[in-house]
Amino acid sequence: MAETKSSPKKHVAVFAFPFGSHPLSLLALVRKLAQDAPNVEFSFLNTPKSNHSLFSTAKPDEILPNIKAYDVADGVPKGHVPSPNPIEGVELFIKVSPENFRRGLEMAEAEIGMKISCLLTDAFLTFSVEVAEDLHVPWIPVWSPFPYSLSAHVYIDLIRQRFVNNEVEDTTLECIPGLSQMRVSDLPMEGILGDIEGSLFSRMLSEVGSVLPRASAVVLNSYEELNPPLLNDDLKTNFRSVLNVGFHTLLNPSQLGSDVSGCISWLDKQKERSVVYVSFGTVSSPPHNELIALAEALEESGLPFLWSLKDYIKDLLPKAFVEKTRMQGKIVPWTPQSQVLAHASIAVFVTHCGSNSVVESIAYGVPMIGRPCFGDHRMIGRMVEDVWGIGVKVEGGILTKNGLLKSLDFILGHGKGKEMRDKAQALKKTVQCAASPNGTAAKDLSHLVELLSGS
Repeated sequence: MAETKSSPKKHVAVFAFPFGSHPLSLLALVRKLAQDAPNVEFSFLNTPKSNHSLFSTAKPDEILPNIKAYDVADGVPKGHVPSPNPIEGVELFIKVSPENFRRGLEMAEAEIGMKISCLLTDAFLTFSVEVAEDLHVPWIPVWSPFPYSLSAHVYIDLIRQRFVNNEVEDTTLECIPGLSQMRVSDLPMEGILGDIEGSLFSRMLSEVGSVLPRASAVVLNSYEELNPPLLNDDLKTNFRSVLNVGFHTLLNPSQLGSDVSGCISWLDKQKERSVVYVSFGTVSSPPHNELIALAEALEESGLPFLWSLKDYIKDLLPKAFVEKTRMQGKIVPWTPQSQVLAHASIAVFVTHCGSNSVVESIAYGVPMIGRPCFGDHRMIGRMVEDVWGIGVKVEGGILTKNGLLKSLDFILGHGKGKEMRDKAQALKKTVQCAASPNGTAAKDLSHLVELLSGS
């Protein structure tokens, strides 16, 4: 590491996991911390492509003088032709880690002129603990998914011993504190149920439960009130300190961006609680036959809909559907999702159950219809339906025309549908209370600021 001059300020290095919604969530947290701790310099280490995506579109209120981005190698060889396997890029990235981050640290220390005082990293990057120990600085990992999946990683040895290679998909996880409503079939293959040795990514994830107890604190993208007390207590027993700082992407609401796709102005013309919003995130998408079934269900329902769908996938839809529903719905390649879910016209959200999407849906009290795709989506879908009671999963985990029509009718109808909508609004209020200045999340966030400022 380069020699640097001493300074009364602090210098926190942030390691991002540059895939899915992870870097967006982590940067949202860092922006809030940078506002609350102006004496701390934050060096945000991430791959060039991910950094460009995050920082090139930053609004004026998101540009802070004490956050600087540094590029680290993504491991992709020059001229490499990517395969359809989405995990390939993750594997290439892990192969060049942590050396790429160590080089990034040297660059940040030399440019800013301060030694690193703390590592704040995505919890997936388990090698960070060794980097922190080599530097003799605190390590604070950030767990972006919901805490339920973290608990599964804590008990990975027990899970693999009892359930791997056994025909027990419908068995509940009553042996794990706070996970009694989860089933074995809800667990992610990556790093828990699947082949750990055959993948660098799975091997790294399998280390989470054994490595995180060495951290100074573990930061959660959640509110304590959303979890069963048994789960909260157990996590606090396993880690030195657990900080539920709230939903990261909602910690520092930015100024409203321009309505590039015209979806907000379109929503303004719709009736209150009438629109079906459909989005499967930036990474996942159901197979072609399920997209066709979804399109058929939307058309037959007659309900106004807003569908966030990339152009190359939209081209796979029947032309007749696009033409016939031109007045009924709107298909756009991208939406400002927080603004959409906050809009009074939105009635229900058809989602892949990704953590950021569910976070935003909870924050705005919108019930959900879930079609989990991969990773922890099935666990989140179980929470939405059985733990919180604010939505349903599609029948059999597959989108069908009749199944989706049935789910829409259920959520938008009377009786149990109304109960579900009421629960979504009640959970929204719970989150608002926790996020208030005197709430539990605000107190945990203040503790985190103190840790970084005094590290």
